[in-house]
Amino acid sequence: MNKLTRAIVLLYCVPALLLAWHAASFAQDSLPSVRDGKVPQNLDELWLGYDPRPEPLEAQVAREWKEGDITCRVVLFTIGTFKGTKSRLAAFYAFPRSEKKLPALLHIHGGGQSAQLSEVISLARNGYAALSINWGGNRMSIGRDVYDGPNADWGAVDATHPPQRDPVNHFVTLAPNAFTLDTVESPRNSAWFLVLIAARRAITFLESQPEVDPERIGACGHSMGGKLTTDLAGIDRRVRVAVPSCGGTGDVPQEPPAPGRGKPGPSPLVLRCISDNPHIERIACPILYLGPTNDFNGHLDNLSTTWRSLPADRVRYSITPHMNHLHRPEFAVTQLLWFEQHLRGAFAVPQTPRIDLNLKTADGIPAVTVTPDAAKPVKSVDIYYSIDPQVETRFWRDALAVRKGEAWVAACPILSAEQPLLVFANVLYELPEPYRMTQKLAFFGISSKVISVRPEELQAAGVKATDKPSLLIDDGARGWHDWFQTNWDHPPLWTAWTRKVKDPKWRGPEGARLMLEIRSAGDNTLVLSFTSNSWGAFAKQPTGTYLVEKKLRASSAWQPVSVSLDDLLPTKVETPPLKTWQYLTELGLGAGGGTVFKNGTEVKLGNRTWAGPREFRNLRWEIGTRRAGMDKGMGTRE
Repeated sequence: MNKLTRAIVLLYCVPALLLAWHAASFAQDSLPSVRDGKVPQNLDELWLGYDPRPEPLEAQVAREWKEGDITCRVVLFTIGTFKGTKSRLAAFYAFPRSEKKLPALLHIHGGGQSAQLSEVISLARNGYAALSINWGGNRMSIGRDVYDGPNADWGAVDATHPPQRDPVNHFVTLAPNAFTLDTVESPRNSAWFLVLIAARRAITFLESQPEVDPERIGACGHSMGGKLTTDLAGIDRRVRVAVPSCGGTGDVPQEPPAPGRGKPGPSPLVLRCISDNPHIERIACPILYLGPTNDFNGHLDNLSTTWRSLPADRVRYSITPHMNHLHRPEFAVTQLLWFEQHLRGAFAVPQTPRIDLNLKTADGIPAVTVTPDAAKPVKSVDIYYSIDPQVETRFWRDALAVRKGEAWVAACPILSAEQPLLVFANVLYELPEPYRMTQKLAFFGISSKVISVRPEELQAAGVKATDKPSLLIDDGARGWHDWFQTNWDHPPLWTAWTRKVKDPKWRGPEGARLMLEIRSAGDNTLVLSFTSNSWGAFAKQPTGTYLVEKKLRASSAWQPVSVSLDDLLPTKVETPPLKTWQYLTELGLGAGGGTVFKNGTEVKLGNRTWAGPREFRNLRWEIGTRRAGMDKGMGTRE
């Protein structure tokens, strides 16, 4: 072949070879291409043809060290190839020394977070191999140090959170752009879909580890990780048990949107492919939902609807009262107990308590009966109910359950039959010694299903409005039972919050002052916090947070504290003055300080260490000389 012929061959053949190579690279993608713009229309079509096992993991250990008998690693492995480019994931992996194959757990972090070393070490200390994937792409921490080695690299797509390269948040849209798989609106453009692929590949990583029993793999996750855990349990049968936390409660479309929602529900395509709903329908493994009553992300109301069809022997609930996106320890520990039962056979979690609501009573007051599983000794039963349709800010009243034989019963008086009625129960059981994480953790909680009744159902059943408003909010006799606490073990920053002031029964009358009595062992500063209209609870009303500081002297006597609307100062300079108590959603007491604005000038409040216990009594409204009835012998300690 002469030089001219060779040149002609190269001129025509090299571009053809490059095109063939380019096409071959795309042919090696982990997902088939969309043809003729026909995108998946349901969950089966979305995952059609995908297998998380065949592609090489190309796993690497970027760092390894020991924590006692625990081996800790930073590992990397291939998620897949998308648009001709590989995506790689970083993760923390830990496992204990063992002569037997270990059960394994996948941990999925929440939005804006990163893989959690403390989580995998804690699970490893309890006898599990554990992997926490860094799907969000954020920096990973090893103790106080920042891991600076290779991290998640999503390649030609972006499923980080918050998005690091994609200018559009594809956790909330299916629209195409340069970082999506498809060039048309498609469920494959959802970042949720991509992270689920990563989670499925993480299961493949776990089952390939020599120390792991591939038949005993579970999953857990919080917030966005809770949704991902629920969805993973629905589509990957290798997950033998799951515990989603604060996410995965599904969607209940509402038109118009419910109070506080602010926008309509997901589109039909999202509901069929990306929502939790179709995943929940496919869950075949045991699953425990871990969530608080007032969670902004995992709505309890949705849970009561979308999880209703799951078989009773396959599902449990552990619901912390009054909190948002957090759990009390006695509920958080149920995650470990659930894994112990289904991956190690070392425990038996009690069955879901039976709950019955009777609307057709002789006195017209709804009555609740709860029958807990008696396989383990019952420490207590609490029956909660609410009349508030807004999930984030509703107050859950304690119905004061009374034991009758093997059941607990309570009445649920209401102020109006024009409001819904929601009811659930918590049962506390004694926690066996091996699982007592701290000296204070003596019990664990299992919850009933949530019963929700619409106003028209109450009216049709003849329910009567027998309840009355009360000026006495909390006499203090039951401690902080109707409150939730933050930073409780940190004297400079402790706070206790209640939503009782939002409930119509205890809502502040016009012209009232808020009063309470408090005991202070030292010279302390009490900061009272008032939140108005959080989460859009009241339509067309201003939102704001207000603080007031009260100096207390050291004394063994009860000291009165009085607050009027004029005392309150906003935490933002643009927030208007609070003119009424009627739209309060939270009230807080604490030592923690804050910044307020007085006549446009910034003022610092509180922020000093609290001396002694925290005791209050007779939290109430006063109108002129009218006072709520008080028992001077009642009060509360921390």
